[in-house]
Amino acid sequence: MGCLLGSGAVAAPTLTARLEAAGRQAVAEEAARSGLQGVQVEATVVALPRTPMACDAPQIETVEARNPARLRLALVCPGATGAAARQLVQLRATLSAEVAVLVADAPANQPLGEQALELARRDISTVPDASSDLSQLATLSPRRPMHAGELVRTRMLAATLLVRRGDAVAILVRSGPVEVRNAGEALEAGREGQVLRVRNSATGRVIRARVLGEGMVEPVQVDTPSAP
Repeated sequence: MGCLLGSGAVAAPTLTARLEAAGRQAVAEEAARSGLQGVQVEATVVALPRTPMACDAPQIETVEARNPARLRLALVCPGATGAAARQLVQLRATLSAEVAVLVADAPANQPLGEQALELARRDISTVPDASSDLSQLATLSPRRPMHAGELVRTRMLAATLLVRRGDAVAILVRSGPVEVRNAGEALEAGREGQVLRVRNSATGRVIRARVLGEGMVEPVQVDTPSAP
């Protein structure tokens, strides 16, 4: 629930103006929590309640501001009880911000890199996963090829594949201060932190190993030896 705003006159135009100002504030605060830059918001009351609230100084409370197109506020009458104490109001808001777009085509499964990104103003009223954090996005890879000018959405990205199926990998085994590296072959692809199957090249044994970095894994659990 959002914070309560101050009271004021209840004539319809004034109340509408207050609701729209509260709606702009609610959407802007939600966008700020997401780290968006250069936020601009407009809000319009879809319709006031059919029955005016019998209250000299209703307060305004945020109900839902994550989806600007379905922004909801509530009129709250202090001290009142029952249905007369609260009325929901539907608003429609538009949200624009300086968000990441591509300046060049980007292949799938390759880190974007900051040189491929820039901030540009876009209407993101219906785009909940836009981002202004270029440094974070630069380390991620598109799930599919993307094109110059395209808005970058976080759901389109994933951590970069550090190991591909068939890659030669180093299996890092640690015992106290001692580290031993054995040669292996990745039987699955994986990103940092993911667990995949790896065959030890010397023993033929298949193990489960966690991806540490590019071409580097550490054992998690031994599966079964490979067939002779």
